[in-house]
Amino acid sequence: MGNIFDYVIVGGGSAGSVVAGRLTEDPQVTVCVLEAGGSGSEPVINVPTGAVAMLPTKLNNWAFETVPQPGLGGRRGYQPRGRALGGSSAINAMVYIRGHRNDYDDWAARGNVGWSYDDVLPYFRLSEHNERLDNAWHGRDGPLWVSDLRSDNPFQARYLEAARQAGLPLTDDFNGAEQEGVGIYQVTQKHGERWSAARAYLLPHIGRRDNLSVKTHAHVQRILFEGNRAVGVEMLQGGQLHTVLARREVVMAAGAFQTPQLLMLSGIGPSHELDRLGIQTRAHLPGVGQNLQDHPDFIFGYRARSLDTMGVSIGGGLRMLKAIRRFRRERRGALTSNFAEGGGFLKTRAGLAMPDVQLHFVVALVDDHARSFHLGHGLSCHVCLLRPRSHGSVTLQSNNAQEAPLIDPAFFQDPQDLEDMVAGFKLTRRLMQAPALAAWITKDVFTANVNTDDEIREVLRQRTDTVYHPVGTCRMGNDAHAVVDPQLRVRGLQGLRIVDASVMPTLIGGNTNAPTIMIAEKAVDMMRGRSRVQPVLQEVRSMSTQLKVDALEEARHVFS
Repeated sequence: MGNIFDYVIVGGGSAGSVVAGRLTEDPQVTVCVLEAGGSGSEPVINVPTGAVAMLPTKLNNWAFETVPQPGLGGRRGYQPRGRALGGSSAINAMVYIRGHRNDYDDWAARGNVGWSYDDVLPYFRLSEHNERLDNAWHGRDGPLWVSDLRSDNPFQARYLEAARQAGLPLTDDFNGAEQEGVGIYQVTQKHGERWSAARAYLLPHIGRRDNLSVKTHAHVQRILFEGNRAVGVEMLQGGQLHTVLARREVVMAAGAFQTPQLLMLSGIGPSHELDRLGIQTRAHLPGVGQNLQDHPDFIFGYRARSLDTMGVSIGGGLRMLKAIRRFRRERRGALTSNFAEGGGFLKTRAGLAMPDVQLHFVVALVDDHARSFHLGHGLSCHVCLLRPRSHGSVTLQSNNAQEAPLIDPAFFQDPQDLEDMVAGFKLTRRLMQAPALAAWITKDVFTANVNTDDEIREVLRQRTDTVYHPVGTCRMGNDAHAVVDPQLRVRGLQGLRIVDASVMPTLIGGNTNAPTIMIAEKAVDMMRGRSRVQPVLQEVRSMSTQLKVDALEEARHVFS
């Protein structure tokens, strides 16, 4: 196909894989995907526990760091991002979460027509192949497999029993009628293997669709323009610069950090930021790189007296040998674990309209993103703040695309975020101290002597970091600081669209991979100019109405 295509997609991650796979269903449309990483198909990716080798290292991982964070005592945070086909869906914990209905209704209320919950739910269903759930909220025919965990770990039941003992609600579906509750996560796996966006949408078609070209180890340097129209990109591959041209559109899908970086390197962004590095402004868009939002996260860690937890010991090594054999035979057991097997969406105080904290219950002792190892076995539990008030930014370190951008999530910049995390800390500790879990714990590693609110604030500043959900740096909207319109087209330019987590106006209440895939599914319809789904599911609307009626009846009963 040479170097001219209908669409050039920058980034073969969660969004780029979806867009490329869907567009090339039409044999008349040619697509080129440019991915800076590798093939996304090696065993360390496909075996779920391989994430422990990638998360703390540069294996398939950009392994970014933040600028020093005043709210975290001046520490630099860690920001792993996937660097392979599949992007962060190739290295993440595979947790399938969509967020809360209100998140998307808020997007629409901000002027983003077509992005309400009823508008986006059909795209979630279109993407999904759920092994267990088949109802108005879930799909069974999509390419993205969503499955129950196959680790068979007994701590799942112990975790749920602890939640009962702590008086917390339970749920078996965080993505159904009601998000609130404690439960076991469903994961993006197929038959016990990681099912990244690339495995779902892209890898099956490489070499089989003549209209699809995928170039790996191709690092895009800048977007090329004729006047105000994007016509291609310049990319570095094998030490040489190449030009790849687009007849219709250049689609930016490089993520919340590198999409704004590449826009600014191409002269699109705040003019004062571009002037600082001698970059000529092509389009003054002050919102590029601003509005960075991420979930601040704290992890409780405990030593445990059970080989059912992951860890380093002679007994654990022998069990792992058995687990390897079982994985080869059955694709079940410990090697299928995503580590963060349980979770929860909870309210830290009465009267909240929706959960404000999320938990990830981990069957291992986690310290510093798995970069610090502890001998023995243990448990952990994350608690993150779902809608932080603090917003940060992504700016340029230099005018060299090979250098990482400056990432500033501004954790705890707003003091109320710290106070909300204190409430989340107390709630999570109550769960972990319930008898069903406390019976197995031999040592509280990080918080044993933390009791007062001031002590909680101090340990939060010492140990809080990301839970890997950066969004919002090229947000959609209609105001002067919006970067794309609700059709995801870059404002003031032609032939340039952004399709990744950077377009989210606000951070959703949950993990961001499934919403990114949804955004890409919806973007494909926008690019084609036709819809594959009904705008509103009448069945869900009826269910939603009934839920509201039930809630009113319950309220009348309580107050009568």
